Amino acid sequence: MSNALPPKIDITRDDINRVVKHFYVAVRNDPVLAPIFAHSVTADGWQAHEAKIERFWANAILHERDYAGNPFLVHRAQGHIQPEHFEIWLHLFQTTLTTVLPPNPAMQFSNLARRIGESLKMRLQGTRAQARGVPNLH
Repeated sequence: MSNALPPKIDITRDDINRVVKHFYVAVRNDPVLAPIFAHSVTADGWQAHEAKIERFWANAILHERDYAGNPFLVHRAQGHIQPEHFEIWLHLFQTTLTTVLPPNPAMQFSNLARRIGESLKMRLQGTRAQARGVPNLH
């Protein structure tokens, strides 16, 4: 008897792997995101990075428990990732999803990615505002 939860989206691990691989080809060709990622992912580090992101999505969608990490802390530690970069990331990701997946799973995956991306963006904005010193309005 299995206690496994059903996937949040009707996709497979292979679907996730295809999305991630397709997406990072687009990232490496994007004039804004390519240099940002090149700063953090070495030329020989792409395979490991993609495998980690595949585990992240498999955890978020398929309830696999093979990912351990904190995306917010990782992005914040980079220092060069700005909140406005997430809109570019989300646009590329949505384009990838609609290319790789059928319409309904692509929309569901896109909605999940947007919620996660918006959360990361807002938390980065809050962290940067605290670092600059938020004015005391009292």
